[in-house]
Amino acid sequence: MTRIFYTKPSISELEVELAQDAARNGWGASCYDYIYKFEKEFANYVGCKYAIATSSCTGALEMGMAALGIGRSDEVILADTNWIATVAPVMHLGASPIFVDILKDTWCIDPKEVATKITKSTKAIIATHIYGNLCDMKQLNDIAKYHGIALIEDSAEAVGAIHQGRHVGSIGNFGAFSFHGTKTITTGEGGMFVTNDKSLYDKVTTLSNHGRSAIQQKQFWADIIGYKFKMSNIQAAIGLGQLRRIDEITKRKQDILRAYKNRLLVRPGLSMNSEPEDCVNGAWMPTVVFEESLGITREMLIGAFKDTNIDARVFFYPLSTQPMFAPAQTPNSHSICRRAINLPSYHDLTDKDIDRVCSVIISLLEAKK
Repeated sequence: MTRIFYTKPSISELEVELAQDAARNGWGASCYDYIYKFEKEFANYVGCKYAIATSSCTGALEMGMAALGIGRSDEVILADTNWIATVAPVMHLGASPIFVDILKDTWCIDPKEVATKITKSTKAIIATHIYGNLCDMKQLNDIAKYHGIALIEDSAEAVGAIHQGRHVGSIGNFGAFSFHGTKTITTGEGGMFVTNDKSLYDKVTTLSNHGRSAIQQKQFWADIIGYKFKMSNIQAAIGLGQLRRIDEITKRKQDILRAYKNRLLVRPGLSMNSEPEDCVNGAWMPTVVFEESLGITREMLIGAFKDTNIDARVFFYPLSTQPMFAPAQTPNSHSICRRAINLPSYHDLTDKDIDRVCSVIISLLEAKK
C-alpha cells in the first residue's frame, strides 16, 4: 500500500528557476537581491510596512521580543497548547512564560484566561494561530491596549489566514511566520518578522545584523550584541517563487480541509478546524477532535494510521507537561491533545487519498458502536 505522508511542499519550476539564478548570480553585490525582493513582496502580501527574512520563525520571535525589551523579571502569557519553538525565545531572554488554557472550538489562547493572568510583570501576550486557526485578535488587542502591553502574533502555522479583513501577523505589535519544510509555503528552513512599527523594525534590523546599525558608517562596527538569524539569498529565491504562487497554494490547502470536513463532519462526535464567518482559516493542518464519550485516543489513532501506512501527527502536548516547566491548570489543553489527530494535507493529495485517510477514522467510529 502506497504511503500517504502528512506533509510535502509544493515546488514548481518557478522556484527551481529562481533558486538556480540565485545560485549562479546571487553573489557579491547581488547577494541580498532575492532577500530584499522576498521581504518587500511578503510585507505587501500580509499588509505590513516592514518585513525581515530570518533563518526561522523562532529567530523572528526572539529578535522581536528582544527589541520590545523583554527580559529578566518579565512575564509573557501564551497558550499551553503550543510547540516548544514559541516559548523557547521567552526562556532564552530570561523571561517567565505564563501558560493559559485554550478555547474548545479554535484551540487558540482563551482571552478570558489571559485577562486573569496579567500582573505588573506582564510584558506581552503571544497569540499563536494554531494549525491555521485564528485567535480572537479583537479581544486580545483590547486586553493588550488596556494594560499597555505588547501583543505578538505567532503566525508560523497561519500564512494565508485572514482575521476580519486583515492578514494574521499584521494586527499585533509584530508577527512571525515560518517557512519550514512542513509549512504552507517553504524555504526549507526560514521565517519572517513583520511589523508596522518603524522603531521596532529599526531595532530588529540592527539585532538581525550582529548588532550593526544600518546608519553606522564604520565597517565591522557593532553598536550592540545582536544575532545571526539571516535567511540566505537562495532560500529567499525559493520563498519568492512560493509567494508568487501563494493564492494557488493556500486555496488547495483550504480545498483539502473542506474535503475532509465534507466526509467526516456528517459523523456525530467529531469537530475540526473552526472557520468563523468573518475569518479565513489558513488550513495548514486539518485536525480532527473526537468527543470524549467516543473513547477514541491518540494512541489508538496513531496505531490505526500506522497499520494502513498513513502518516499522522499528534496534537501538541501542553507545554506545562514537559520537564522544563511547572504544571498548569489548563483542562482543555490537557484533554483535547489526548483525543485529536492531525491529518495529511500536502498539496497533491488526491480524493482517493483523502477517502483512504477518512476510512481509518470511520472504521474506528464503527468499531466503537
